[in-house]
Amino acid sequence: MNNATATRRKPLASLSLDLDNKWSYMKTHGDPGWEQLPSYLDIIVPRVLAILKEESLTITFFIVGLDAAQPDSQPVLRAIAEAGHEIGNHSYKHEPWLHLYSNEELEQEITAAETAIRQATGQTPIGFRGPGFSFSPQLLTLLASKGYQYDASTFPTFLGPLARMYYFAKSSLSSEQSSQRKALFGSAKEGFRPLKPYRWQTASGPLTEIPVTTMPIARVPIHLSYVLYLATFSRALALTYWSAALTLCRVTNTQPSLLLHPLDFLGKEDCPELAFFPAMQTPAAPKLEVARKVLQTFARQFQVVPMRDHAQTLLSAPSKPM
Repeated sequence: MNNATATRRKPLASLSLDLDNKWSYMKTHGDPGWEQLPSYLDIIVPRVLAILKEESLTITFFIVGLDAAQPDSQPVLRAIAEAGHEIGNHSYKHEPWLHLYSNEELEQEITAAETAIRQATGQTPIGFRGPGFSFSPQLLTLLASKGYQYDASTFPTFLGPLARMYYFAKSSLSSEQSSQRKALFGSAKEGFRPLKPYRWQTASGPLTEIPVTTMPIARVPIHLSYVLYLATFSRALALTYWSAALTLCRVTNTQPSLLLHPLDFLGKEDCPELAFFPAMQTPAAPKLEVARKVLQTFARQFQVVPMRDHAQTLLSAPSKPM
């Protein structure tokens, strides 16, 4: 069997990275100083691009519009597009309470991000993911009206409230800030959402939804941040957990969409200010070893493509409407 035949026979999967910058984590956490837009993009982007090139992977980067609008950030963001990766829209201000926005505010948010991303990278986004997995029917309708092919904001797990409790416990948010963030990571009912891709039927037409994959049946998170957190206790346990998730995806005929974050590729020496995040007490080297193992296993078992390719394949196949 030649390599081309083997690739065609692999189940399809997609891979994306939410390019949340240092300031956006500080903002959501309620930390002072985020307004100065501190950044680690010059560290993380070359590091991730080098790993993806080594592993022969082409993925989707969801970029925040405010970063794309900064002249100092534009060369490194342009390098992502020049390397052949897809650019998606991750909002303009990275506020995980888009469900509280008015229709006018949503229009301004999405359009401003599109404009900045296009000017910085040369790509016009056709996919969207809300910060903190935030979305609303109004947002989905807007995306469909603007010609987006897919949304990737749903996170079908029952553990969202637990993640939010941990996040709040590690922060010093005011009551107003906590209220804004009360839907961060979603409610427990998110665990009942479909795990496989489907189509929303909006007032502006259909829109494909590609959920962030959680473990079939158990609905517990499997994206790299969680695997790295398990690795702080046992690397063998973490990789076994990951392998079990991939096996369940294959058994249940689930096309996984794996989510990456910048902190998956940063160690405590790179960004000590974000030490409150799980696995951010670990140096970069061991985290990168686990990350490579995860990506290698993923590519060995699945045909890994950017999310636009995943969405285009889904558009040509029957899909259950919502």
